[in-house]
Amino acid sequence: MYNNILLPIYKELLHLDTNLKQMIGAKNPILYAAAEHLFDAGGKRIRPAIVLLVAKATSPHNTISNEQHRLAEITEIIHTASLVHDDVLDECSTRRGVSTVHETFNTKIAVLAGDFLFAQSSWYLANLNNLEVVKTISKVITDFAEGEVRQGSNNFNYRISIDDYIEKSFYKTASLIAASCKGAAMLNNCNENIQNQFYLYGKHLGLAFQIIDDILDIAGSNTSLGKPAGSDFKNGHLTSPIIFALEENESLYNLITREFKNKGDSEYAINIINKTKAISKAKDLAEEHIQAALNALDNKYSCEAHNTLKLLSSYITHRVY
Repeated sequence: MYNNILLPIYKELLHLDTNLKQMIGAKNPILYAAAEHLFDAGGKRIRPAIVLLVAKATSPHNTISNEQHRLAEITEIIHTASLVHDDVLDECSTRRGVSTVHETFNTKIAVLAGDFLFAQSSWYLANLNNLEVVKTISKVITDFAEGEVRQGSNNFNYRISIDDYIEKSFYKTASLIAASCKGAAMLNNCNENIQNQFYLYGKHLGLAFQIIDDILDIAGSNTSLGKPAGSDFKNGHLTSPIIFALEENESLYNLITREFKNKGDSEYAINIINKTKAISKAKDLAEEHIQAALNALDNKYSCEAHNTLKLLSSYITHRVY
C-alpha cells in the first residue's frame, strides 16, 4: 500500500537512495562503512517523501528544485543520525531487522557515526544558502537533544502525563517532519501563512506517526517492528498505551517500579495493556492528530502531490489495523 501511495515520486526516491551514499563520503573507511550500513538497512524514507510531496504541492508547476531534493536528503540524514544515538542510549541490538551500528562495530564508532551524520547534514544545510531554512532545520537538532533528556529524566516514571508524552514526542519525532515541511514551502517562496500550514501538517502527522509506533511496540510482531516487542517500556519509555493502561489497571505500577526486571514481566505487561482500552484510546489520540494534520492542508491545492499527502495521513493510522 505504502509504495503505491508514493508512485508520484517513485523516481525521486530512487535518486535519493543513490545520493545518500554519495553525500556521506567519509574519508575514514570505518566511518563510511558504519554510515553505509545504516542506509543499506532501508527504512520507508517517509520523511524525505513528505518533503518532496510538499515541494511539488507548493510549486506552481508541480516541480521539485535541486534545493528541495537536497532538503529531502538532509532530512533523512538527520533522522538517521538520531536513530544511531537512540540505539546507543537504548542499547538496541537490531533496527529495521539488521544489527545496529554499535552492535556491528562498537559504541564509540556508533556515537562518532551519529555525530558525523549530524555534521554532514549541517554542512549541506548551510550550502542551501537560505538563512531562514537553515534556522528552521537546525533548531531540530537541539530539539532531538531536548527530547532525549526529557525521555531519560522520565524513565520508569509512572506519573508521566499524556501532555508530557506528547511534548517529548514533538521534540523526538514531530519537530523534524514539521520543520522540513516548512522548509520545503520556504524554498518555493511561499508566504508565511502557507509555511505555517505545512508546519502544522508535519507536526500533527509526526505526532500521529510516533503514537502509532508506540502502539506497534506493544501490539506489533517482532518481524514488523524490526526489533523485539515491548522494547520501549523495557527501556523505561512509558508511552501512550501504557499511560492509558495505568488509568485502568494498577497492577502495572508494580512492574514499572521494579523496571520489568523479573522473568516474564514484559509479557505480563503486554497482556495487561491488551486487556484494557489503552490501545483503542491511543489509536483515537493518533486519529485526532491525523485530523489536525488534514485540517492544516489548504484545499486550494488540488494537485496529485497534495492528494498524496492526504493519502499518506491515512496510511499512518492504518499501520495498526
